[in-house]
Amino acid sequence: MSNEKDANDPPSEDPESPDRTGSGFADPAGNGEDAPDDAAPDDGARESDEADTAEETDESADGEEPDETGESTDDAPNEVWDDGIVVDDDGPDDAGAGYDEEGGVTPEGASEESEDAAERSEGGSIDELGSSVEVEGAEIDEDPDEDDLLGGLKIDTTAELEIPDRLVDQVIGQEHARDVIIKAAKQRRHVMMIGSPGTGKSMLAKAMSELLPKEELQDVLVYHNPDDGNKPKIRTVPAGKGQQIVDAHREEARKRNQMRSLLMWIIIAVVLGYALIIVGQILVGIIAAGVVYLVFRYLNRGSDAMIPNLLVNNGETKTAPFRDATGAHAGALLGDVRHDPFQSGGMETPSHDRVEAGAIHKANKGVLFIDEINTLDIRSQQHLMTAIQEGEFSITGQSERSSGAMVQTEPVPTDFVMIAAGNLDAMENMHPALRSRIKGYGYEVYMEDTIEDTPEMRRKYVRFIAQEVAKDGRLPEFTAEAVEEVILEAKRRSGRKGHLTLLFRNLGGLVRVAGDIARGEEAEHTTREHVLSAKGRSRSIEQQLADDFIERRKDYELQVSDGYVVGRVNGLAVMGEDSGIMLPVMAEVAPSQGPGEVIATGQLKEMAQESVSNVSAIIKKFSDENISEMDIHIQFVQAGQQGVDGDSASITVATAVISALEDVGVDQSLAMTGSLSVRGDVLPVGGVTHKIEAAAKAGCTRVIIPQANEQDVMIEDEYKEMIEIIPVSHISEVLDIALEGEAEKDSLVSRLKSITGSALKEGSVSGPSSPSPQ
Repeated sequence: MSNEKDANDPPSEDPESPDRTGSGFADPAGNGEDAPDDAAPDDGARESDEADTAEETDESADGEEPDETGESTDDAPNEVWDDGIVVDDDGPDDAGAGYDEEGGVTPEGASEESEDAAERSEGGSIDELGSSVEVEGAEIDEDPDEDDLLGGLKIDTTAELEIPDRLVDQVIGQEHARDVIIKAAKQRRHVMMIGSPGTGKSMLAKAMSELLPKEELQDVLVYHNPDDGNKPKIRTVPAGKGQQIVDAHREEARKRNQMRSLLMWIIIAVVLGYALIIVGQILVGIIAAGVVYLVFRYLNRGSDAMIPNLLVNNGETKTAPFRDATGAHAGALLGDVRHDPFQSGGMETPSHDRVEAGAIHKANKGVLFIDEINTLDIRSQQHLMTAIQEGEFSITGQSERSSGAMVQTEPVPTDFVMIAAGNLDAMENMHPALRSRIKGYGYEVYMEDTIEDTPEMRRKYVRFIAQEVAKDGRLPEFTAEAVEEVILEAKRRSGRKGHLTLLFRNLGGLVRVAGDIARGEEAEHTTREHVLSAKGRSRSIEQQLADDFIERRKDYELQVSDGYVVGRVNGLAVMGEDSGIMLPVMAEVAPSQGPGEVIATGQLKEMAQESVSNVSAIIKKFSDENISEMDIHIQFVQAGQQGVDGDSASITVATAVISALEDVGVDQSLAMTGSLSVRGDVLPVGGVTHKIEAAAKAGCTRVIIPQANEQDVMIEDEYKEMIEIIPVSHISEVLDIALEGEAEKDSLVSRLKSITGSALKEGSVSGPSSPSPQ
C-alpha cells in the first residue's frame, strides 16, 4: 500500500483508496487549503476565528462536519475530516527537512546541514567513517614496533584523544556491519544483526537513526468518532502541530464550558427565584436546579470529549526517532487501549482518550530496534510483519476481556526501519515469514567476535577506552601503561593468536571497574596497577565458582597433583566463557555379565557421548584383549549438574581407559585437554588459555594441549613459571608423556602407533574453526 495520502482524506475500508498516513498535507489545520506563512492571523483574529469555529464545532457534534465550502457532508460517502481548528503556522510543514530556524526555508528546500548529512550517509567508503584516531599534541608512528600495544600512538593519557561525535564513528571492529548500516540507512532497508552479546548491535542501531535521511516527522492525533465511539479517527500532521491543535481544542472547550457555566448559574438562579417568589415551593425549585446542573455538567463533559488525544508527539524530536522495543509486551509494541471500568451512566472515558501508541507507531519515520527478536511471541511477530508490510497498523486492546478490545482505531502510520538482533539461536525461534520480509527488503549481518590484531586496531582500542571514560563522566583518564594492560586483556580474551576480542561490553566493564578503583583512591589517573586489581575484582561468576571448586577439592583431597594412579587422569574444562576448571576422569574395567559395553557417567551431553564412542573405537582396535567380554566404566568426577558438553576430554578419556586396561599408572602432576579423531590424531579445542591457568591453580606442573592450539595460548605472566606447556599431535605422544614405566610404556606406544597411524600429516592441523568449549 502507498503511504503518500493526504492528511485530510477520509477513512476508507477500500484497500484501493488513498492512504491517510503520508506527508502530503495541504494545511496543518486540516482545512483543505494551503496556508502561506505570511497569512498567519494575529492574536485578535485568532480569537474571532476560534469563536466562529466554536459554533461550527457545536453544530457538527451530531456528525455533520462542514467541508471546504461550508456545506454539510453528512450524506457524502467520502467526507472530509476537519476539526475546525486553526493554529499558528510558526514554520513550514516539513520542519526539519530544509528548515532553518534563523533564515527560514533554504532556496533549494534543504539546509546545508541536511546535504552534508546525506553526503556522509552516501559515502559508502568505510575509511571515511571513524577509521582514524586523531590526537591533539601527539604523533602516530607510521611503522610501529610489533610489540607496541598502542599501535604507534604517542600519548600520556587518554585525555589527549578526540572522541567522534557520531555513534557510527565510535563503532570499532565491525567494518562490514557498519558498511551495511550506512547503505541500509541511505536506502531505508531493514537489517537483522546476529552475534554474541556485547558486540555493538544496539550501538549500530542507534547510529542508524542518526544516519537516516531527514524526513518530515509527524504527530499523530486520535479523535472521537461521533458516528461510532469504538472507531476513533486518526489524523497525522507535521511535527509540532499536534500540540498546537490539542491546545486550541482545549482552549475552545474551556471557553464553551465557561459560557455554559455562566448560563447554568443564571438559569439556576431564575428557577430558584421563580420557585421561591412566584410559586412558593422551594423544594421544587431545588430539584429543578439540580436537574439543570446535571444537564449542564453532562453537556460540559461531552464538550471535553471533543478534545483530541495526542498519540505520537514529535514536536521536540530533531533526528529520526529511535525506539528500543526489546522485551516489550504486545501492548507496548503494538499499542493498546486502556480498560475502562465505568462503561455506562455517563461516567465512561471516551475511547479515543484511552488509546496508547505502541513502539511501532512511535518509531514512524525512524528506527525500531528489537534485540532478542526470537523472544517475541508468535502473535506479536505476525502483527509486526503486517506493520512492516502495510506501513500502518490499527490500535486495539490487547486484552481480550478488557473493554479496550471493543475499540479499534483507523490505521496509524508505521513507516519505520526495523533492526532485529539476537544471538545465533535467534533464527531458530524467529517467525520464518518475518525473517523473509527482513531478508527480502534488507540485509542480514553476522557480528564478528574477534578481529585481526593490527596497529590500526590497537589505536582504535585506545580510543575505545577514551570513549568509555567520556561516556561515564566520572572515571579518571587512563595512562598509557593502563591502556596497554587493557589491550593485553583484549588479546587474551579473543582466544586466538593475532586477534583482539570484539566483546566490548565485557571489556568496558573492566575499564569501569579499574576507573572506579582509581576514583576510590582519589588517584589523578587510572594506572596499570588499577587495571590489574580490576581484573581480579571483575571476575565472572563462573570464574569465582571455578576457583572455589579448586580450593574445596584441595581441602577434601579430591584433587591429586603428584604420583601415579591407574585409570585416573586430570582433565580440563571451561565454565562459561572465561573460566577454567580441572575435571578428573576415572576409568575401570570389569568383567561383563553380558555383551561388553562402554558406560560413561557424569551428565554427558550429546557431543561428549559421541566423543566417548570415538574413543571406544580406538580402544577396540588397540587392545589385545577381548573387550567384548568386559565393561569399561568411565566417570567424570564431580561434573556437576551442568554436565559435560563438548569433546575436548577425548584424549583424557582415552588415556584413562588405556591406563586401566594395561594397568599402567598415569602421572598426576600432568593435566591434559584435546579432542581425538578415530585415527588417534589430537584435534584443537577452545578455551586452552583458561584451562592451562586452571591446571596451574590446581598445582599441576605440566599440561598437554593440541599442537594446533599452541598459537592460542596467552596465559597471565604469573602462571608462566608455574607450568610447562606440552603441545602434541597424536595419542601416542600423549601416552608417551603421561604413562608410568619405560619398558611397558615403550611397547604400548609402539603398538598403538602401528595400529592407528596418523590420519593427518604433520603440520596439516590448523587452528580451531569451531572449537569445543570443553
